[in-house]
Amino acid sequence: MKVRNIVLDTQSGLYARAIRRILLQDLDDYQVVISEAPDRTAECCRIFRPYALLMEVTGNVPWMLKERLVIQKKVKKQTPECKIVLLVDEVADRGLAEQVKQAKKEGNIDGFIFSSVTESYLVSYLDSL
Repeated sequence: MKVRNIVLDTQSGLYARAIRRILLQDLDDYQVVISEAPDRTAECCRIFRPYALLMEVTGNVPWMLKERLVIQKKVKKQTPECKIVLLVDEVADRGLAEQVKQAKKEGNIDGFIFSSVTESYLVSYLDSL
């Protein structure tokens, strides 16, 4: 069985570890790698050649949508098969959620997830990409 890698880049390390625990509980053939910082995410993807890159988008630098799309371009250039998924808090920032949704419509990302989804939905979504 081939192990599939997911690279995870969030603003909070605690949040990243919680998401990793959720995913690993239900996804047996996956490895979740947490990026140390946004400026290292593209390199992390080059090394681990992930199935998916899950990046949180916030209103803070360097987790803003603009910066995330720069990372997306680098990752797609070196690992075109990697699925780019953005995670956004649609309750805290409805405008940002709309921008992320537009990025999907424009084909800049492969998908997005609202942070209010259930754990089982998050797992199922990433497993189905």
